[in-house]
Amino acid sequence: RFPYLVAKYGGGIFLLVYIIIAFTFGYALMMLEIALGRRTGLSPVGAYKKFSKKYAWAGWLTVLICTIITGYYAVIGGWVVKYMVVYLTSQGGAAAADGYFNSFIGKTGEPIIYALIFALTGFVILIGGVKGGIEKAGKILMPVLAAMSLGLAVYSVCLPGALEGVKYILIPDFSNFGFETVISAVGQVFYSMSLAMGIMITYGSYLDKKQDIEKCVSHIEIFDTAIAILAAFMIIPAVFVFSGGDSAQLNQGAGLMFVTLPKVFESIPFGAVIGGVFFVLVAFAALTSFISINEVLISTMCDVMKVKRTPAVIILMVVVCLLVLPSSLGYGVLDFVQPLGMSVLDFMDFIANSLLLPLAGLSSCVIFGWLVGFDPLYDEIELNSRFKRKKVFVVVIKYIAPILLGAIVLTNILQVLGIVSL
Repeated sequence: RFPYLVAKYGGGIFLLVYIIIAFTFGYALMMLEIALGRRTGLSPVGAYKKFSKKYAWAGWLTVLICTIITGYYAVIGGWVVKYMVVYLTSQGGAAAADGYFNSFIGKTGEPIIYALIFALTGFVILIGGVKGGIEKAGKILMPVLAAMSLGLAVYSVCLPGALEGVKYILIPDFSNFGFETVISAVGQVFYSMSLAMGIMITYGSYLDKKQDIEKCVSHIEIFDTAIAILAAFMIIPAVFVFSGGDSAQLNQGAGLMFVTLPKVFESIPFGAVIGGVFFVLVAFAALTSFISINEVLISTMCDVMKVKRTPAVIILMVVVCLLVLPSSLGYGVLDFVQPLGMSVLDFMDFIANSLLLPLAGLSSCVIFGWLVGFDPLYDEIELNSRFKRKKVFVVVIKYIAPILLGAIVLTNILQVLGIVSL
């Protein structure tokens, strides 16, 4: 998602805005959520409820967001698994053919099967719990993810003619700057740093009291942003090279990965091997996100509904299998269902990411910035942290974030109603 947004919103200017937002807005909201989770030791619903029952709705909002996302995210994960299998079985040439992607997602059974394979893999890891499943998988997947990202990024920027793509990423063109650049950067910070979904509250609840929260957040900021930038360097220079410098090729959304890149792999030496490595990499990345999203729902069932972990995972597995159906079939037998003129998957993505995520972030800022106050969070953060960016935290949570998030929610509603156009 990050390379596509960098490509769509002007390259260097989007990257600059993203970095500023990640290290101010993203930092502040992540500090709030991790501190809230560790302070209470509970899932999002219980964490908000700990301060007052009237705030429990903010926790349920994050549960709703994760429930919406997990169904369609499994579908996209299934697409990645399909392409991974295609390349690992030496059929990459077929994936490069015109119409291959649209033909695949328009089928009835095959995309659903791949989505279920992806989802079931995630749930097997989740049954193992935090240390036995999530942490163990992360220790294997994350170093592999970083190494593969770096290798492919180096390869991409070393291609003849890739320099134009590198310049596009690194040199800000301020003529491309607009409010939509900011909206998209904030949305990607939410998505990439797992904010306002309850994920960081949930993981914060597992965090040892001896850990320095600010140091943890700093590590996440740095490594998450670095991996995102590596992803941009993997894709954008290569697309510049093999499109003959046609920047219009960058503005293709999902097609950038599933349509354009297979053509890139087809035209380079060892392209089948590189394509296989690339889609294994993306599958790893997608799987870790899927695990995090569903951990919120599992922890909620365990904390609030008092369900044991294994039954909770099984219940959620059934729910996700059902949620996969409309998102996948929306490109085939249910393609006539077009809420607000969107496919079912795009509509679910719009509801979750364009409306509910900024609304959840706004709720957190108002609750702690103006109602509960910061003292409980200060107490938790300063157990082991010097809290060097305390002033940034206060200004962002109390003033900047509420204004920005309120503007984003309003703008997205007006856009979909056709009242404004950015």
